[in-house]
Amino acid sequence: MKFVIRTLMFCVILAVAATLHYTLPRHDVVRIVEAENRRVQFDSNSIFWGSAEPTDLQSGTRDVKFISAFRENGKPMVYRNEDTGWGWPPYFKLNSADLQAHAANLKSTQEDPEWVMVTRYGWRNQFLSIYPNAVKLKPVEGPDASVFPWFNTIFLTLLAGFLLFIWRLWVRFRTNRIDPVLEDVGEAIDRVDDRMDAAADRAQGFWQRLFGGKSSGSGK
Repeated sequence: MKFVIRTLMFCVILAVAATLHYTLPRHDVVRIVEAENRRVQFDSNSIFWGSAEPTDLQSGTRDVKFISAFRENGKPMVYRNEDTGWGWPPYFKLNSADLQAHAANLKSTQEDPEWVMVTRYGWRNQFLSIYPNAVKLKPVEGPDASVFPWFNTIFLTLLAGFLLFIWRLWVRFRTNRIDPVLEDVGEAIDRVDDRMDAAADRAQGFWQRLFGGKSSGSGK
């Protein structure tokens, strides 16, 4: 039973960690090379696309804005640029058209690069054809630019404090409410065991006296 409980707890923790890793914002410094629209077919990976954009229900397709870029090490990075609206995750992004215009304006070449810090969330997976969603673009001086993750730090600190508060409440509730009940149940079980042992002893003594008496009587 403990193995099952620990396995379930591990699965819950893993799911929460994956959700946070997907949802919380991160920053990339890249050189933008293209800003375009593509017709995308939505199938089993639709959960990784925005829900605020209109979709052709008959064909299951819609136009999606993409921003193609390269990191300093030459590795490509492709972002989708979709509105999140009022849905999940709660970025309340409604400016995908303006962001696409900024991306087109920030395009540069390898010979004369212009570096841009992209704030985004989500994962890039070629096998599943999923892309992170660009939320904000900010020109920076060079590829070594960085920013301290204030939002993630504050959010995770508050989340840790909230979980610690819930844990303390649970421990207090268990100490004051559950443990006394379990102790009473354990004492009741012990009393029942004692009574059963006493009854068994009496029964054993009765049968010993009964058969012992018969044996002694027949010997005479």
